[in-house]
Amino acid sequence: MSALLALEFVSTIGMLRTGPVDRLADVAETTTWCREHAAALRVDPDSFTATETLRDEIVELRQAIRALFARAVSPGPASAADADRLPPFRPSLDLVNATAMAVPVAPMLDWPDDDVPVAHVVPAVSAGESERIRAVLAASAVELLAGPYREKLRTCPAPRCVLYFVKEHPRQEWCSVACGNRARAARHYRQHSADR
Repeated sequence: MSALLALEFVSTIGMLRTGPVDRLADVAETTTWCREHAAALRVDPDSFTATETLRDEIVELRQAIRALFARAVSPGPASAADADRLPPFRPSLDLVNATAMAVPVAPMLDWPDDDVPVAHVVPAVSAGESERIRAVLAASAVELLAGPYREKLRTCPAPRCVLYFVKEHPRQEWCSVACGNRARAARHYRQHSADR
């Protein structure tokens, strides 16, 4: 499992020049996002289709994880996308933990006749698709927040950016080169506007 899946998951809320964007805004977009992450979510990329109930449950989990991310970056600012709409910390923590524990996983050995053995992580109990998907996402958040990435988690300070990112090197200030360029351009504009 990749802790960074949680980062991609919370990044389904973003900002474009035209305004906020939510990649889980409806069933079709949720289906597309889950298919793009089919291997990690353990769904069939060809046949998976989200339901409105699944979308609602995933969005609720995303907001809980975003609340935990907001706490992880404090005393820095939370993402401007939804800082004023995040659920309280303790219920968010309880939801993430309960969701991760609802579908425990275990390693399973697969050993094809003409190949080397490979371990796969599979659900240790029978569970529905929604529970499995949400458990993977919640476990990814737990892994990120309990591991070394938490100390490197940041909110991008670039204008109009609402993403969280993991600071990969000491001089990194923004989530992407594009955000860095936008921040420098905005700073340049402010400096030269003040001189007039």
